[in-house]
Amino acid sequence: MDSRAGDRITVMSKQLVSASEIMKDAQISLSPTSATMMPGQSADLYSVVLPEKLAADGHWAVRRSIISPYKLVSSFAAPDEHIRTLYDNWETSVSRYPHGPSLGTRKRDDKGKLGPYSWMTYAQSGEVRSSLGSGLIQLGLHPKSAVGLYSVNCKEWVLLDKAAHAYSMTSVPLYDTLAPDAVEYICNHAELSCVGCSAQVLPVFISCLPRCKTVRVVIVWGVTNGRLPDAPAGSNIRILSFDQLESLGKRHPRPHIPPKPSDTAVLCYTSGTTGVPKGAVLTHANLIAVAAGTAAVLEGIWNPGDRHICYLPLAHVYERINLIMCIHVGIAIGFYSGNVQELLEDVLVLKPHIFPSVPRMWNRVYDRVMSTIRTGSPIARMLFDRAFAYKKACLLRGDPAGGRWGAFYDRLVFSKLKARLGGEVKLLVTGASPISDEVMMFLRVCFGARVIEGYGMTETSCTIAFTRLDDFTTGHVGAPLPSCEVKLMDVPEMSYLNSDKPYPRGEVCVRGPGVFQGYFKDEAQTRECLDEDGWMHTGDIGCWIDGGRLKIIDRKKNIFKLSQGEYIAPEKIENVYTRSPFLQQCFVYGDSLKPQLVAVAVPDPEVLVPWAKERGLPTDLPGLCRDAAVNAAIMKSMHEEGRVAKLKGFEQVQALYLIPEPFTVENGLMTPTFKIKRNVVKDMFLKDIEAMYACLPKSE
Repeated sequence: MDSRAGDRITVMSKQLVSASEIMKDAQISLSPTSATMMPGQSADLYSVVLPEKLAADGHWAVRRSIISPYKLVSSFAAPDEHIRTLYDNWETSVSRYPHGPSLGTRKRDDKGKLGPYSWMTYAQSGEVRSSLGSGLIQLGLHPKSAVGLYSVNCKEWVLLDKAAHAYSMTSVPLYDTLAPDAVEYICNHAELSCVGCSAQVLPVFISCLPRCKTVRVVIVWGVTNGRLPDAPAGSNIRILSFDQLESLGKRHPRPHIPPKPSDTAVLCYTSGTTGVPKGAVLTHANLIAVAAGTAAVLEGIWNPGDRHICYLPLAHVYERINLIMCIHVGIAIGFYSGNVQELLEDVLVLKPHIFPSVPRMWNRVYDRVMSTIRTGSPIARMLFDRAFAYKKACLLRGDPAGGRWGAFYDRLVFSKLKARLGGEVKLLVTGASPISDEVMMFLRVCFGARVIEGYGMTETSCTIAFTRLDDFTTGHVGAPLPSCEVKLMDVPEMSYLNSDKPYPRGEVCVRGPGVFQGYFKDEAQTRECLDEDGWMHTGDIGCWIDGGRLKIIDRKKNIFKLSQGEYIAPEKIENVYTRSPFLQQCFVYGDSLKPQLVAVAVPDPEVLVPWAKERGLPTDLPGLCRDAAVNAAIMKSMHEEGRVAKLKGFEQVQALYLIPEPFTVENGLMTPTFKIKRNVVKDMFLKDIEAMYACLPKSE
């Protein structure tokens, strides 16, 4: 990064120290009766207010976790305070858990059937990592070289990543679903020297390789016939198998070249809903700080030897932080087989204790279970409803065990549901997008596990806030992580102000040792989100609720105006509408020259088809999507959800276009983190959108 980036870090560091000194000098009491409590705050504190004034209105508005109010966490607690880099984290676990299982995979037999998990120990993984890194050095790479990782999650991905860090190189993950132009862009923008890729994506990469000017080494894994492609004619690129690189390193071992905490560990390219990918510069110190803050919140929930299912994209910072935590604790990391359709089979074999996912998947689990309950016998429905109501009441009282009847209902009703996730899960994590209160409570009741929700972004090295293990309420994302502090900035154009009563509202801004260094080679976009005082402006709208917990209520970036001047936040409306049992996905659109909203939506066939059959309608999904009566029924259900959520009249869509094919990563309508590519969806369905508007009245 340039000198201005360094200046930002210096300014941020000074201000963090200053804030701590102010708190100590003020001798602020952290008791429940403290003057730092906000209006309407409960006696149970989750975060406290720093005496640092917000320039705009003079309010004390900066909050820190109650876990570490005087000092932001930047490293693990004793005896692990020496862990300052991802290299340190891996080395410590290799030494501490040498015989424990580390990386597990399932192999296919000659008939293509998947077998049980086979494991490498931490010691074995450490040895392979060193050989791979030595091989890279032998091939001419050096500290600061950038190594691309282009594959689905697998042990080779992790081992090559750790090899890069052992020799002070930077890893640059690429989503396996990226289009060729995006792969080419990242290779050239990040100046990749080496790319490790799977045989599955090798054809795409080979097609890009002649235009990837800096790539000199390609490492390939998963080739079944053992034959590697030739390098492009006239190039000096070397293409080796994973095993060949390991053998080369064994013949030419090199001592590790440990990185410094300030060195760039990862260039994490955001998947992005518009424009070219942006490379977030994340240092070792950034990632360790967030992992350490997470460890402080989740202390005691996991143990060495617990199993983690690794299927969320490792190219996303969410799963990278998950792995840093797993490695730190000595957890066994089991990779899915590479096919999401077989994920639950992998889960049944692995029997994970730790299962992080995203709301999209949890919603599907919820829908399928509830569909089974609805179509079951009246006695089964009655028993489930009674058991659910009982355990929910116990949770809301703070009793996850379920009191007198908890074990009985778990054994009789919920054990079969828990078995769907392997039967041993004890921690479910949800993040990347909002989850409904209903689904959150369903997970807590039915799976007998602690369920936590995280909120964060790539630019903050993942987590900004986390719900606590002992908090069984819903509708918020918990308190700031102990490694960051959060303030809400006024957004007057949307009427969100810190002075709002009873709860302050505004744009979520984050500062701390986990905040990224900026976008690689892009000072202009860095300045748009990272201000001179070190605050990262997220674009999300939040409010502080009871106890100093953060609730995300809106999105600033994607707002637009309708013709009569009303501001619209489409993502908020989409989240409301997808609560309708009829809907699987929804895209809300508004034309600034029109007064109404329209929507393109994907119905849920597991609900719509049985509904249509009961009414004597055709049961083919494309036909149902064209049926006017079906359209009207689904829009009525959407409007009802909008009424319950208290959407304003102009926030309710006035026309609906149904499509049978979901928005997916594969068809280019979603990012790898399951966010709708708004511009792409708009362009694809532009004629349908125009047709909907043509049928609507010109004014309301």
